[in-house]
Amino acid sequence: MTRPRISETFGFFRAWLRNPLRVAAVAPSGRALASLITSEISHETGPVIELGPGTGAFTGALIKRGVAQEDLALIEFSPEFTAALRLRYPGAHVFHMDATLIETAHLFSGKPAGATVSGLPLLSMPPRKVQAILAGAFQKMQATAAFYQFTYGPRCPVPRKLLEPLGLEAHRIGGTFANLPPAAVYRIRKRPKR
Repeated sequence: MTRPRISETFGFFRAWLRNPLRVAAVAPSGRALASLITSEISHETGPVIELGPGTGAFTGALIKRGVAQEDLALIEFSPEFTAALRLRYPGAHVFHMDATLIETAHLFSGKPAGATVSGLPLLSMPPRKVQAILAGAFQKMQATAAFYQFTYGPRCPVPRKLLEPLGLEAHRIGGTFANLPPAAVYRIRKRPKR
């Protein structure tokens, strides 16, 4: 493990110790998960919203896939992670805010995003918060855009009873055992009109 990666992991662990329910993982996401959750995104996607970027594991993967820093809106609640993200990704739009307030954020000069990537611990959040996050994110995205969420659990972290009232559906796009712990990724989209 490289020195920056050790420092990143230690900082993430300290944040978890301070607030385990908000961080919900003891180490940053690994490369395999970052690659999987960004696998359907490219420079052609357009602007991308990232919720709960933490140390920027998914952010780095998005940039490797061709998304320009200027096309990234990073929504982070932790002041430590926010400061580190601003230093590491100076071209990105970094917002220090709760993801439930995304509806109020002015992103990309009003241009709708092409995707949202979420590193938020949705399983440890009350349903009303999850609903506010999803509703706000979908208000900021194109009609055909997708919301990507990972989970360490055996099923989608957003239950059907929360998806259906918002007109959304979820599909598992894959999983990885190379992450610690193993994780799966879900794509959440608006349900096609019948």
